Amino acid sequence: MTGAGVTLRPATPADRPFLLRVYMDARAAELAPTGWTPEQKAAFCASQFAGQDAHYRQYYPDCAFLVIEREGRPIGRLYRDRRANEIRVVDIALLESERGKGVGGRLLQAVLDEAAAAGLPVRMHVERFNPARRLYERLGFRVEAAGEVHDLLLWQKVI
Repeated sequence: MTGAGVTLRPATPADRPFLLRVYMDARAAELAPTGWTPEQKAAFCASQFAGQDAHYRQYYPDCAFLVIEREGRPIGRLYRDRRANEIRVVDIALLESERGKGVGGRLLQAVLDEAAAAGLPVRMHVERFNPARRLYERLGFRVEAAGEVHDLLLWQKVI
């Protein structure tokens, strides 16, 4: 789908430990200054991941929960919800070792191309201080609604 040996496949229950690892990796910088032990960080992340997963499954029941793979090795997750009136990127995250290599940009561009072909906007919630926002802005996302912690970003094909 995105070249460079990168593919998407549906997540299975067997992927849960890997998906938790992706979640923990995404939170590592945020948790670094806490002074918590690795065990405390792991317990906190496991609890937060379970809550996030339950929330996503409740509020996005038709979501495609996808594992991103490079040459058959899991490297991240893309949760995409195709709706009648939009495509929602519920979540996208890569292992830290895979960031900055263009994978996320290519995946998001594929979503934007799909949306453009269907005449749909793309929306995603993003934490205000997420470094990936620079990528989203380069791709044409703009703030549709500002929140205290997360902003709702919108991408629309310019006609």
